[in-house]
Amino acid sequence: MFKKLSLRRRQQLWAYAFILIPLFFFLAIRIGPTLFALNVSVREWNILSPEKPFVGLANFERIWQDFQNPKSVVRRAFQNTFSYVIIGVPTQLVLALAIALMLDRITRLVSLFRAIYFIPFVTSTVAISWVWRWMYQPRFGPINLLLSFLGLPEQNFLRDPDQALLSIVAVAIWQGLGFAIIIFLAGLKQIPQMYYEAARIDGANRWQLLRRVTLPLLNPTIVYLVVLQSIRFLRMFTQVITMTRQGDGGPLNSTVTVVLHMYREGFGRYKMGSAAALMVVLFLIIMMITLAQMRLLTRRVEY
Repeated sequence: MFKKLSLRRRQQLWAYAFILIPLFFFLAIRIGPTLFALNVSVREWNILSPEKPFVGLANFERIWQDFQNPKSVVRRAFQNTFSYVIIGVPTQLVLALAIALMLDRITRLVSLFRAIYFIPFVTSTVAISWVWRWMYQPRFGPINLLLSFLGLPEQNFLRDPDQALLSIVAVAIWQGLGFAIIIFLAGLKQIPQMYYEAARIDGANRWQLLRRVTLPLLNPTIVYLVVLQSIRFLRMFTQVITMTRQGDGGPLNSTVTVVLHMYREGFGRYKMGSAAALMVVLFLIIMMITLAQMRLLTRRVEY
């Protein structure tokens, strides 16, 4: 029967066959666990109990009640998570754009500089977190030794509730900087030089070139990085659990995130229902950001 089909029909069937393989993988690895988590979120799911009774939206109501309590861990986790995003994303993108603009001007050792900036991004996050945890240590940490050498007071960094979050977000910014730089460089290479030449003929200075030419034409790249890096900071987990004492998001829950609290609820207290409900809430937040990305990417930029 297959031999009787036309060449075009055979090509279509082979195309669908090759598409079905990654589609099945995606459904099994992504959609399947997501649907299972949705089922867990509406049950009183305790690992130690064989019964998994259906409780409806009780887990979500509990999260909302905890969120309304100013002293609850849930509220602090959401506040910290959004603090990571608000501090991390703008700082990282501004630094990455500035470095990318400088790298775009050099003509020698370009590949070397790109590799130097990109290496932290492909390095193990756990390894990087442990190295920075050692660097932040009081008395014998390199950063405090440098401060003492300069005559400045030592800092507690990870042991001070006012400094711990900033210390961790600084590591996350540094590690992801190389990825943002590479994406910005790719965007800069796509800008036709004729726009700059026309602007220079009209008397535009460097600031005007950046504001009127570079930034508008980089709009899709900027939006892409804003959304991608926002999702990355919303999912902060490895740096926090590795750099804080006993992985508790301390001191005084000053660095705890939604994902870390989700982990503690599920694998520390064995309350998988509450952990899955937190996952669903975070998933909805990420989905709204993704939808905003799709809307912003489709808008037209006026030149």
